[in-house]
Amino acid sequence: MQKILGTASARAVSGREAMLKRHDRLLQSLSNSNPRLAHSSSTALPLEENNDALIPKMPQFDYTPPPYTGPPASEILKKRLRYLSPSFFHLYTHPKILGTASARAVSGREAMLKRHDRLLQSLSNSNPRLAHSSSTALPLEENNDALIPKMPQFDYTPPPYTGPPASEILKKRLRYLSPSFFHLYTHPLNLVDGKMQYLFDENGRRYLDAFGGIATVCCGHCHPDVVEAIVNQTNRLQHSTILYLNAAVAEFAEALASKMPGDLKVVFFTNSGTEANELALMMARLYSGSHDIVSIRNGYHGNAAATMGATAQCNYKFNVVQTGIHHALNPDQYRGVFGSDGSKYAKDVEDVIAYGTCGRVGGFIAEAIQGVGGILELAAGYLPSVYSSIRKAGGLCIADEVQSGFGRTGSHFWGFEAHGVVPDIVTMAKGIGNGLPLGAVVTTPEIAKVLTYRCYFNTFGGNPVSTAGGLAVLRVLEKEKLQENAFAVGSYLKERLTSLKEKHEIIGDVRGRGLMLGIELVTDRELKTPAKAETVHIMEQMKEMGVLIGKGGFHGNVFRITPPLCFTKEDAGMSPPPPPPPPPPPS
Repeated sequence: MQKILGTASARAVSGREAMLKRHDRLLQSLSNSNPRLAHSSSTALPLEENNDALIPKMPQFDYTPPPYTGPPASEILKKRLRYLSPSFFHLYTHPKILGTASARAVSGREAMLKRHDRLLQSLSNSNPRLAHSSSTALPLEENNDALIPKMPQFDYTPPPYTGPPASEILKKRLRYLSPSFFHLYTHPLNLVDGKMQYLFDENGRRYLDAFGGIATVCCGHCHPDVVEAIVNQTNRLQHSTILYLNAAVAEFAEALASKMPGDLKVVFFTNSGTEANELALMMARLYSGSHDIVSIRNGYHGNAAATMGATAQCNYKFNVVQTGIHHALNPDQYRGVFGSDGSKYAKDVEDVIAYGTCGRVGGFIAEAIQGVGGILELAAGYLPSVYSSIRKAGGLCIADEVQSGFGRTGSHFWGFEAHGVVPDIVTMAKGIGNGLPLGAVVTTPEIAKVLTYRCYFNTFGGNPVSTAGGLAVLRVLEKEKLQENAFAVGSYLKERLTSLKEKHEIIGDVRGRGLMLGIELVTDRELKTPAKAETVHIMEQMKEMGVLIGKGGFHGNVFRITPPLCFTKEDAGMSPPPPPPPPPPPS
């Protein structure tokens, strides 16, 4: 394995010409078997622009695109070959840049809204896991200044909301959307506006967002630079597929590769974290020639076939075939049997390989900080030891950075960096697009080759709008030093939360890094009994006070604090206003 990884860099530099030939061969074979693709392998020279006898006359169309000022096709092609997956092929001998398209109005939004309501009510009545949505906590009065903390000053007023009220939306959800969709809070929020770290409901009330759309909004809601990039790209070209050249895709791949250590330089774009992890697991199995994958108990990696298998919480696993997955002990520093001793947990992975497999494995996948699992940071020393064991068994090491990536932990840009390891494959989503449907898999040129042996294609992966937004996110993170802010504000907030633990017995543990923090509530610190009902009640009350947080953990008793990275110390230090002064003494 070391020899393979050691030569990968040299092969990346020298093998691009061979990759072009593979693309041509693939197109040739496709065109031979599919007459619809015959045009893509034509060897005909391009027609001269002024040859009117050969070029058909286009129908009249009243639109002239603005001048294109981006890089030329040759430059984009170079970046594609260097940073994007070798499995991506293009059409035509001379690939075209598609930079502009005329938009067409799309109707039918009302029909889409009508898919969410009918069965949610029956689900909440029959499913105890959803008991939080039927809590009897009463809302705090809006004018109760003694209970509602004062929000930091913020210079933004949302425009008036003219859409349907929450009650009408809830009815449509119950009638038309999946019964598996549940909502938070007794009185569900209809959030209609967002700006940076704040959200606004239909009545214009402001909420401090300490959940960030489940660790997804990193730059801030509707960050102007990200919005501008999305709108500009949408106005020019919304979709073209990876078969054509487009500057946004290549530029983003190059920028993303520059953030990775070692030889992790080839990017596959996807639409979600689940899809990224599915692709990573398949690549590990193909490259290693082994089907067995090791993951960690309490981890969450997605809800498709392979990722549901790798996920190790019964709450997220359906009774379908899930094969080739072995779940090792979770190096849980709070509830784990070995405390914070990472090496002892790592020994269990060796035992899994020795007693549960043929001695060879396809790979290992883990989050550096388990998000859905309750903001659990893996014990120190665990990942280096496990990576060594997996590689000795012929497997690849996959870092799931869907929640912990893009500077959220503050101390590092990627969560795995805090453990001093370099993975073979890194997956990401959520913060990569600040809310756009965007994910990615980054690996080495050598490993990336496995997808060239068959035809791998993704219609929407790397579409121009999402990648333009993703590139804007990276630039905002650097320009506004949001990783540094996550470290400073997160450290301050964690210190404040730890001081609360000293005062309140119900707080069993405060953990995490940067702006990925968890607070575990227990009714008994010695027994560590999960305080489920109390967690729900406090969460409801915080919403009424204007603060939105998430919850997670296997028992549902952990507050998840994952706000946008523009969160400030003033936001972190929000507290109820001081009590009114005592009345003057009688004269």
